[in-house]
Amino acid sequence: MSELAFVLVGCFVAVHGAARAAWSPCGQSMLASLTPVAERARGQSWRITFTAFATGAVGAGAVAGALLGGAGSLVPGTAWRAPLVIAVLVVALAVDATALRRLMPLTRRQVNEDWMHTYRGWVYGLGFGAQLGAGAITLVACAAIYATFAIELASGSVAAGALIGAAFGATKAATLFPACLATDHRALARLHRRLLGLEPAAQRVLIAAEIAALLAAVGWVA
Repeated sequence: MSELAFVLVGCFVAVHGAARAAWSPCGQSMLASLTPVAERARGQSWRITFTAFATGAVGAGAVAGALLGGAGSLVPGTAWRAPLVIAVLVVALAVDATALRRLMPLTRRQVNEDWMHTYRGWVYGLGFGAQLGAGAITLVACAAIYATFAIELASGSVAAGALIGAAFGATKAATLFPACLATDHRALARLHRRLLGLEPAAQRVLIAAEIAALLAAVGWVA
């Protein structure tokens, strides 16, 4: 696999894994807490908070990916890289598509919501975004996220890892954007009901994405 192939497969898996995390307890908590209504009540600007959140998520994702890519570059040889990607995608698919996902090791930690009553919007926005963009600091919602880390490592490239991580962080930031539709508490409740109704479809999309990424990786190796 070329470096471009690692980036394409990695970004594809990263985007779908991060999107699936929108239905995790942490993702739902962010969508409920960082809304225009809530920010106004705290005397903050939602646009500033969201911009800081997006900056933190993309930045932390890129840094984490760059570190993993850099670590991978220190491992000698290239023959192990593509097989590792294929193996982790097989495992991720086996976990996310079956009851094994209930046994997946999870990071239970969530962001400290007390920050919203202590700091300015751009501070907690940046902090929350960075924690979610890094991927493993808060609750990990699916095996695709672990697969993303493994692909960053296998890429053996700081640049490739950073691009994959930035794609992960950008998707994390994008999952907060629907909050702008919540102009009042009733609108927020409707938004959450709609999103919860879409969760089974989101899980099917994730599985389909993992299959597509696996086939692409096998195709590039062949």
